[in-house]
Amino acid sequence: MEYIFAAIKTVLIFVAVINLVPLLIWLERKGAAYIQDRRGPNRANILGIRLGGLIHSLSDVVKLLTKEDIIPPYVNKPFYLLAPMISMFVATITVAVVPFADPILINGKEFLLQVADLDAGLLYVFAASSLGVYGIMLAGWAANNKYSLLGGLRSAAQMVSYEMSLGLAVVGVFLLTGSFKLSEIVAFQGANPFHWNILLQPLGFFLFVTSIFAETNRLPFDLPEGESEIVAGYHVEYSSMKFALFFMAEYAHIVVGSCIIVTLFLGGWHFPFLTRDWIWNHTTMLIHLFWIVLAILSVAGGTWLVWQYKPHKYNDLRDYETLVFGVPGIIVGGSLLMTWLLFHTVVPLEIPTPDWVRQAMVTALQLGTFVGKVLFVCFVFIWVRWTLPRFRYDQVMRLGWKMMLPLALANIFITAGMILIFR
Repeated sequence: MEYIFAAIKTVLIFVAVINLVPLLIWLERKGAAYIQDRRGPNRANILGIRLGGLIHSLSDVVKLLTKEDIIPPYVNKPFYLLAPMISMFVATITVAVVPFADPILINGKEFLLQVADLDAGLLYVFAASSLGVYGIMLAGWAANNKYSLLGGLRSAAQMVSYEMSLGLAVVGVFLLTGSFKLSEIVAFQGANPFHWNILLQPLGFFLFVTSIFAETNRLPFDLPEGESEIVAGYHVEYSSMKFALFFMAEYAHIVVGSCIIVTLFLGGWHFPFLTRDWIWNHTTMLIHLFWIVLAILSVAGGTWLVWQYKPHKYNDLRDYETLVFGVPGIIVGGSLLMTWLLFHTVVPLEIPTPDWVRQAMVTALQLGTFVGKVLFVCFVFIWVRWTLPRFRYDQVMRLGWKMMLPLALANIFITAGMILIFR
């Protein structure tokens, strides 16, 4: 049973990360569009339904799957083919030790909502993430192209430089928690936001987030790609699904990096001020509350969409898109509200709730909280990309070695000193 459950968790986590990639690509495009005061993707459609540009991500998948797969004759073929696989593999294995919620009980047996709860989980994260540089270096070298090689060299220098600060930034968290287990780090922070490590370790948080930006090759640290300087950097010779693997790996790294940030500094799965015991004891009230809130939001959202309907605005099927989603939203929300009004006297707030319902509520709320925090941090990644310009190469190296590394060391000494004084 344990092995089956572990296999299921592994597959589900992999599928979740992969499915977040198209969502992030859409959010990137829409976020860039609104920051630059334009509309963004809004043309691709299925039977006239555009879903606000979401269909563009699906069209990208079809395009990349059907494009001609070109392998230049001068590449080192084994390593050329291996490089994108390494990048994607590393991006997905790192999330194996991330806890998504409290353990659940099934037939009196405890099951973890993470693939592996390692005693050295934090070390595993750094060990696995550091392997990502091999995929980029192999891509830059095996392509036998000067621009690719420059991108690979830049990436190697950048990732080695910022991995120092990345590792040292969390030493303060380890000193406070006394454990490398990610589940214990989350438990240490608890549901009180004032006890989360973002407030206990603000300098460590800033250094860690900056280092994650550099590790994921995101602006302002996207020198390994540097379109204006080296065309596309390490993946300039890649096409079709091999290029797509690099493209997906970048966003998978964003998701995984966001999961680590949430786990280490933002309280993990903890909903602010709501402990597990409180949720367990007030499950029925929360069910009523969620039911009412969902009904009201559905009606309000549907009404707003119907209000946006303007005939002959586009003179095509886009004119009816707001009605396609608005009218069902009003119907679903109204049905939920009427159902609650009819049956809330039958299911009063004080009725005993089965333990499996309480467990489901706790797990659902914790998972939802964790995913919400992760999506918020992912949005910050996108926001920063379209706000800050790219650094020069010398600025990146100077920031990593002359500023962030000394600050990370200072943070360790300050944290250790505070622990000695106040404990």
